[in-house]
Amino acid sequence: MLKLVVHFLHRKASLLPCHPDVIPDLDLYPYDPWDLPGKALQEGRQWYFYSRKTQERVTSNGYWGSVGIDEPIFTSSTHKKVGIKKYLTFYLGDSQTNWVMQEYSLPDSSSRSSKRSNRGSTSSTHKPDYSKWVICRVYEQNCSDEEDDDGAELSCLDEVFLSLDDLDEVSLP
Repeated sequence: MLKLVVHFLHRKASLLPCHPDVIPDLDLYPYDPWDLPGKALQEGRQWYFYSRKTQERVTSNGYWGSVGIDEPIFTSSTHKKVGIKKYLTFYLGDSQTNWVMQEYSLPDSSSRSSKRSNRGSTSSTHKPDYSKWVICRVYEQNCSDEEDDDGAELSCLDEVFLSLDDLDEVSLP
């Protein structure tokens, strides 16, 4: 999960290239979770994609509702907070389904973004805020499944991560 946030999400939000570019951009909210095959990076019955952070999580057949509390994501070496993990579940009407989304976002960086964008500029033009990207992981949780195992969550990206340097030492934007 740390590598997902540090290597992919921080780079996306900072408008830096991400190699390899394997996670697609997807406006999630017009799609129901069963519509994701062919639109998002798929590993087994898990789908990964970038989306814009939004409060509106309504699809044509249901909505994503937040469950539990947000979990901070820290680096192991410096214990710096680099991200936030939010759990959501999909509802059809008032009925909760087995579809789960983990939404990974960056900590609030609005002060950092405004300092960066105002540096050396007196213009009042507004640039898009690229810090509002999230990475989503969607899967259908079966009643017979074991508890979610974070160790296996990046299986589709293992080969990518094996080729990367130690990401705990990467300087974050």
